[in-house]
Amino acid sequence: MKKIEAIIRKSKYSIVKEALHEVGVNFFSYWDVTGIGNEKEGHVYRGVKYSTSDIQRRYLSIVINDDFEAATIQAIIRSAGTGHVGDGKIFVSNIEECYRIRTGERGGDTLK
Repeated sequence: MKKIEAIIRKSKYSIVKEALHEVGVNFFSYWDVTGIGNEKEGHVYRGVKYSTSDIQRRYLSIVINDDFEAATIQAIIRSAGTGHVGDGKIFVSNIEECYRIRTGERGGDTLK
């Protein structure tokens, strides 16, 4: 099993959610977060300078079986990307075990 954590633009959340549903990822958790990015320059809009380094993002936490890893990552990249600085990051880590609290089941079947 894999845990995919993605930090994306808040404005792209609906599109990413639909892309994940299309590849069969129907359960995940998300949080609204604010972070500091690499970009040092702000943008000017109507004469007002805005910082783009500490902008609102959405943090997705997705646990999937190994065979969904590539499709999940590609769905996020395809749907969250704009080609501009600040599109976000994806982190992948291994999950050793998973338990369904209601039944006590364990393993990859608990994700279905």
